[in-house]
Amino acid sequence: MTTALPGSQFPHRKLWKILSLAMLLCVNFTLPTSAQEKDKLWRTLSVSGRGVETIPTTLAQVSLGVEIQGKTAQEVQQEAARRSSAVVAFLKSQNVEKLQTTGIRLNPVYSYTNNVQRITGYAANNTVSFRIPTEKAGTLLDDAVKAGATEINGISFVANDEAIASAQKQALKKATQDAQQQADAVFSALGLKSKEVVSIQVNNASAPPPPMFLRAEAAKVADASTPVVGGEQQLEASVTLQISY
Repeated sequence: MTTALPGSQFPHRKLWKILSLAMLLCVNFTLPTSAQEKDKLWRTLSVSGRGVETIPTTLAQVSLGVEIQGKTAQEVQQEAARRSSAVVAFLKSQNVEKLQTTGIRLNPVYSYTNNVQRITGYAANNTVSFRIPTEKAGTLLDDAVKAGATEINGISFVANDEAIASAQKQALKKATQDAQQQADAVFSALGLKSKEVVSIQVNNASAPPPPMFLRAEAAKVADASTPVVGGEQQLEASVTLQISY
């Protein structure tokens, strides 16, 4: 005689059979999905593509300064400040971009006599950096020397922000296409068919730092027009694709 659960019309033994069948069906339905996920995880190809975009530079990044030497710290600092203010005022009148002070120094100047060190004066140095269209850089450097600059610390060339942003997108596009073409070549050689891209890793396009020209004494080029010629800038990007097959 079978015993029914209280409040139920089904026998105890029949209820356990129904529960066992339900659990079995659940296992049968979930196992294939798990197997598919494992198969999808293991049967993948990873490829990395590279893209390079070259664009012309249109801006000159310039660093120049004022250096003054004298007997007292107060004397040289005041003269350096006066000349630096004149240079900054001139640069502002030329509407240069990203003008900023990059250094202010005041150092003692030493001499050595019979192995004895003594202070003979002081040297003050103020430097600024800015950007200017390349075709205007030569004339502007000459005029900056006339305004009071005594040093041209360096000059490099870059593209404008809009051109760089556009080039970054193009470099990423080329990197993606390169990765896809590599994957297609591998699948073709092995007689396999790709299914879908399951993972994408993007390394943002970046530009290497522009080369800096050697430092020059501004006083030596003040009497001649300074030629300034720009060049090109490269941006690189890489994309890694993981493709199932």
